Amino acid sequence: MTGSQIIAVVVFAITMLAIMTEKIHRTLAAVTGAILLILTGVLTVESGFSYVDVNTLGVLIGMMLFVTVVKNSGIFEHVAIRTAKLARGRPWAIMVMFMGITALLSAFLDNVTTVLLIGPMTLAITNMLKVNPVPFFLSQILASNIGGTATLIGDPPNIMIGSAAGLSFTDFVLGTGPAVVLVMAATVLCFYFIYGRRLQADEETAQVVMALDEGKASQDKPLLIKSVILIALVVLGFIFHAQLHLESCTVALTAAAVMLLIGKQDLEETIAGVEWTTILFFTGLFIVVGGLQETGVIRILANRLMEATDGRLALTLVIILWVSAIVSSFLDNIPFVATLHEAFHGLRALIREIADRAPEIE
Repeated sequence: MTGSQIIAVVVFAITMLAIMTEKIHRTLAAVTGAILLILTGVLTVESGFSYVDVNTLGVLIGMMLFVTVVKNSGIFEHVAIRTAKLARGRPWAIMVMFMGITALLSAFLDNVTTVLLIGPMTLAITNMLKVNPVPFFLSQILASNIGGTATLIGDPPNIMIGSAAGLSFTDFVLGTGPAVVLVMAATVLCFYFIYGRRLQADEETAQVVMALDEGKASQDKPLLIKSVILIALVVLGFIFHAQLHLESCTVALTAAAVMLLIGKQDLEETIAGVEWTTILFFTGLFIVVGGLQETGVIRILANRLMEATDGRLALTLVIILWVSAIVSSFLDNIPFVATLHEAFHGLRALIREIADRAPEIE
C-alpha cells in the first residue's frame, strides 16, 4: 500500500472507532477525520468536497425545514387523537393503528423525528387508559425502522443508496415495499401473541380517550390546511420526481421554500430547528470515505471481494447482506452505508467487466 492509502485507512479506522465508542461526538469525529485527510495532502479541499453527496444533504435539509414548520400546525397531535378515537379507546387497536401511523410517517420523515412526534401523545393516551406504555413504544420503534425502509427518503442510508444506484422513488418502493408489508404484518402478529391479550381497558377509562378534542390540538387552522395540501404535493413530487426529471433534493428543498413562504413562521427559529450537527456529520463522513475512494482503497477491497466469491454475483450479494446486518448491529448504519456508497461504484464496474466476459452471469 502507498503512503496515501495507509493514511486514508488509518484516518477512516480512527474515525469509525470514535463513532462506535462515542468517546467524542460523532460529528466532531467525522469533521476531524475530514480535516486530517486535507492536512496530510490525501485530499484537497476541492477533491474532498467533490465526494459530498449534495442530493442526500439537500433532502435532509429540505425535509427538516419542512417538518419544523408543519409540526407547528398541530397536525401530528390531531392525527394521533383521531386515531385513538377511531380505535374507540381499545389499547390493542390503538397500538396497531399507532404502529401503522409511525411506519407511514417514517416512510417520509426521519425516524427520530417521527418517534418524537408520536411519542408524547402515546404516553398521554396510555396514561389515560392506565396501561403499560412500554409495549407501545417498543412497537413504534420497530414500526419506525420498518417503515423507514420502504421509501427512498425514509432514512438517510436509503437516500445514499438511491443516489448511488440512480433509483427513483418508485423503483425503491417497488423493491422494498413488499418486504416491508410482510415484515410489518409479522411484527403485528408477534406483538399480538406477546401483549395483545394483556392490553385491556374498561369502558369508563376508554371514554376518557373518546372525550378528547382533536380540534384543540390544531393550534393554527390556516397552517394546518396549508400543511395537509403541501404534504400531499410533496408525496406526489417524490413519487413522480423521476418523470419530472427532478432530483429528490429539488423536491424537498422546493417544499421547504414554499412552506417557509406560506407558513409565516419565525424564519430564524425554523432554521435553528434543522439538525446542523447531523448535516456536518454527513459532510465530514462523505469526505473521510472519499479519501478511501481517492486513494484506490475502495477499488482494492472491491477486487478482493470479487476474487473471494470468484465473480459469482449471488454469493457476493449474500455476503454484502450478512456483513451489512452484522456490522450495523454495533456500528452506526450511516457510516457503514456511506462506505458502501463509494464501494458500490467499484463493484458495479467489476460486475460489468465480469458480465462482458460472461454474459450468462446476468
